[in-house]
Amino acid sequence: MKTYMKDKKLQIKLIYVPGLRDIVFNEISTKHSFTIIDKDKDTFYIEYIDNFEILKELKSVSRVYLVTRDEKFNPVYLSKHKSILGDLIQMVIDKNEKGSFKTFKISCAGSESSEIKEIKKYVKEHFVLEEKVDADVKIHIAKANDIWEVGLQTTPRPLSLREYKVEHMSGAMDPTVAYSLNYLCNLDTYNTYLNIFSGSATLMIEAGLSNSNLESIVGFDNEKKRLSLSIQNIKKSGLIKKIKVHEFDIFEEPELGKFDVIVSDLPFGMIISKKEELDTLYRTFINYCSEHINPGGKLGIYTSQFNILERVIKDSNFILEKEVAISLITSEGQYLPVKIMVFGLLK
Repeated sequence: MKTYMKDKKLQIKLIYVPGLRDIVFNEISTKHSFTIIDKDKDTFYIEYIDNFEILKELKSVSRVYLVTRDEKFNPVYLSKHKSILGDLIQMVIDKNEKGSFKTFKISCAGSESSEIKEIKKYVKEHFVLEEKVDADVKIHIAKANDIWEVGLQTTPRPLSLREYKVEHMSGAMDPTVAYSLNYLCNLDTYNTYLNIFSGSATLMIEAGLSNSNLESIVGFDNEKKRLSLSIQNIKKSGLIKKIKVHEFDIFEEPELGKFDVIVSDLPFGMIISKKEELDTLYRTFINYCSEHINPGGKLGIYTSQFNILERVIKDSNFILEKEVAISLITSEGQYLPVKIMVFGLLK
């Protein structure tokens, strides 16, 4: 192991949701002081660090990989020098809880070639891992700009699959996006926080875990199943005493007081089919926020229907301060344009 690390420079590869580059850059360059050595589309490469526990603390990053890159690391070369991949696998196994890895998957063009089959056989026999599509050890062998990259994910599951998630809810907000919305709202300068259409509580939990200064975190939704799941997630996150959720409909105009920050993952068009209904919902939402936000507060919104939102909010006392365009990958593998929008109040 030590010989390999001296001979082949290791790097850490960070993958993030398209559009979150500046937020990720801020987290890795200031909060953790990592040294960035290269970047690519939706990717940062940082200098290798031996403490993988610090990597697990990243909130804006979706996936982390341990990689090594070289012009000669093609499948034919790797099939003859299997210890290159073997060393990487052993490092990741050693830096995780014992028994975390039971399965593996290799992603590579020409995955049915004799060389890749030989590499798979080596991994199965040497590490006693079973090949599976939804695997714990995710290995990739890829070429970009004449450089071959060999790497594997440093954790059994992506960082974006938070431990507090009891189950995955269809259409639920990506936690790294939730963290980013909260970050853009400058939560460290506020005390009270309201989440409208709170869903599975991702926004509230991310806010509570990252901002100890928040004295009150409140959310409401009108769907019992989502509320039940949110309570389970909140309990698992350890924030049950700090976060309160209620069953309310926005059209009921619930009286919960005023808040420094109001946030929402607004319902998309796939939830409410008619544009007229969505228009009415958004207008009701904006009016409610206008009446329940404190002077100097922030309104943070995440939606794919930003054209409707932009039209509706023109008639309000909110002014756009920050905007981040995101390419969200749907369950069908398509890219959905989405925006995070942060508004302040006109003086």
